[in-house]
Amino acid sequence: MDALPAALSVELESHKLLIIVTPTYVQPFQAYHLNRLAHTLRNVPPPLLWLVVETFTRSSETAKILRGSGVMYRHLVCKQNVTYIKDTSLNIALSHIEEHRLDGIVHFADDNGIYSIHLFDQMRQIRRFGTWPVAIVTGTGKQVSIEGPVCNGSQVIGWHRNLSKISRRLHTTMASFAFNSTVLWEPNRWLSLNPEPRRKHDLIEEDSEETAFIEELFEDESQMEGLANNCSLIMVWHLRAEASEMRYPKGWLMQKNLDVVIPLA
Repeated sequence: MDALPAALSVELESHKLLIIVTPTYVQPFQAYHLNRLAHTLRNVPPPLLWLVVETFTRSSETAKILRGSGVMYRHLVCKQNVTYIKDTSLNIALSHIEEHRLDGIVHFADDNGIYSIHLFDQMRQIRRFGTWPVAIVTGTGKQVSIEGPVCNGSQVIGWHRNLSKISRRLHTTMASFAFNSTVLWEPNRWLSLNPEPRRKHDLIEEDSEETAFIEELFEDESQMEGLANNCSLIMVWHLRAEASEMRYPKGWLMQKNLDVVIPLA
């Protein structure tokens, strides 16, 4: 079979499917975060598939946001009662991608991330595993740290450390990488040493889970591709604007959203 013309090959690559995975659960700012991310994804050129994994049940509120998002989506459910809800939700999405052989570039996007729209264009150029630095902002806004790769050109040569004192193999977050989905079901194609299914590990310490997952996708940094202008730009901001145990005030329960009525006269 004749090779595709160079121009057509580039055009097909630029239209690579992006598979954006977002875990969500009932929380005070859930609708705000999901709507903000939906507005971002709506401006990404297609094809893009948004896999939203909700904990325990498909809530009508989340379903309404997704229907009005203008983004192609699939609304999945994580019904398991486990300690690490986010990890299990991501595994639900990974199983769905593998089962349906969704060929594209996978990125885990928390709903509290703020993205430069240009990063998604760069994701489509990933061959196997791409990574970039992420700025992490605390709830007070007084501290900003950077996690992710340090690059020489597009080659990853080291890692930024955040404010954590925990020693890790890779100082990165789930928001700082994307990968070719075919590594989930075609390990031999990528010369992987691990033929087992790639999944997030529930029993690994929270600050080390990204390292454990990424190490299943590659042998060393030579197989990584540095994005964001050779890792020199911040194109993702990760906001930690609320406490992890934040709950609605005691006795405050709103069954339905309240309409704001303003008299015209």
